[in-house]
Amino acid sequence: MNKKFVLFIILGLLSVWMPGNLLAQEVQQSDTTAQTNLKKAKKGWTFGALPSVAYDVDLGFQYGALANVYYYGDGSTYPEYMHSFYVEAAYTTKNYGIFRFFYDSKFLIPNHRFTFDASYLPDAMCDFSGFNGYTSVFNNDWRKNNNDDYVSRAFYKYRRDLFRTAADIEGTISGKWKWNAGLGVLGYMIGSVDIDMLNKGKKEENKLPDVQGLYERYVDWGLIKGNEKNGGWHPYLRGGITYDSRDFRANPTKGIYADAFLTYSSAFGEQAEYNNLKLNVNFRHYVSLYRDYAVLAYRVGAQSLLAGHSPFYMNTYHNTLFLQRVLYEALGGGNSLRGIVRNRVLANGFAYANVEFRFKLAKFDIARQHFYIGINPFLDAGMVTQPYELDEENIRATVAQKNPDDNIDDFFNFDKSLVYLPHLSAGMGLKIAMNENFILSVDWAAPLNKQDATGYANFYIKMGYLF
Repeated sequence: MNKKFVLFIILGLLSVWMPGNLLAQEVQQSDTTAQTNLKKAKKGWTFGALPSVAYDVDLGFQYGALANVYYYGDGSTYPEYMHSFYVEAAYTTKNYGIFRFFYDSKFLIPNHRFTFDASYLPDAMCDFSGFNGYTSVFNNDWRKNNNDDYVSRAFYKYRRDLFRTAADIEGTISGKWKWNAGLGVLGYMIGSVDIDMLNKGKKEENKLPDVQGLYERYVDWGLIKGNEKNGGWHPYLRGGITYDSRDFRANPTKGIYADAFLTYSSAFGEQAEYNNLKLNVNFRHYVSLYRDYAVLAYRVGAQSLLAGHSPFYMNTYHNTLFLQRVLYEALGGGNSLRGIVRNRVLANGFAYANVEFRFKLAKFDIARQHFYIGINPFLDAGMVTQPYELDEENIRATVAQKNPDDNIDDFFNFDKSLVYLPHLSAGMGLKIAMNENFILSVDWAAPLNKQDATGYANFYIKMGYLF
């Protein structure tokens, strides 16, 4: 893994600027000198492209292509762009796919910010480690085929294909206060891991054993209902308010971003019980410690189920007003709690916090493009706030009947003090940025509790800051 990691860094440095800047015009001094530190502003079109060679400890090595096209107009808005187009097509060695188009603009509709996303995200091995965080025991040895306790690398997995389309708009109430509205569709197609597909073409010693995993056990035990085990389609409506005093969206050096919004998700037919209403609140604060070279950034937030019922697969989705990253898992993984296994904190409601110190170590220009290299040590935390109601007596009886050879203590810890115990991780990030907006992010993180991850080689290579 180390050789591949070094190779990616080399590829990124060589290809972070591709010759697509032919439409860019001669630069001039920006009027927003406070924001740009007297750097020359970009005008016209710029094109950033990368081979989509990334790594995520949960998803594996990623291969494909991505491109981000920015339009800066006459340069008067720099470093804010007028239009951004993002396209990505990629697949990973752990059979996770990304096929995405994303558009973002504050100028398409005058005085409004508009975003549009269309994504298809097939995932042959989506993580599932049970409900309520530490209430569910995570036995990493069952996933490691180099020890006597090995069961299957797919034991804590299920198949999840997600189709998402979303359109969101933001307008001004007064000053820094904004209103937000959006609509979209989430389509989940889930089921057991396709062992035959994953084993196709593999040597016998490398094939996955065809055993009953945790997802199948939850279905048999009735913890996952029959009308949610295969997924479903859920149109949604969203509305809320935001306060935004940040000086720059991609990497703020000062200001506050806060939002509060409601999401109503609908369901039909046999899934009618899954109509639900959720509340999200989020607070981010950016404090300049030394100009734009040292910044303290932190956020706290929560997602809560206010009414109705939410199927388990939608509780893995973190609602957000702006889809800066391809997917927001809730909670665990590179898009929420770095270093902690994906979807580790699975409940009806949760809270989270992330703290980062962001340092810019060097700034330089190459071919009239502005670059910087930075680091960011960080601490992530998350916890259950609305747990699933698990009837210990009923679960023990059901497991004894359905799986008499299973030891219930291998799957559950019913100590109620564990339900609200925070999940913590810490790590370090490396950032390589071009023209303030195109930011290559490399994060390493480790959990503070061995129940939360597969080990300590937890690397994530993505685009942009976490928040």
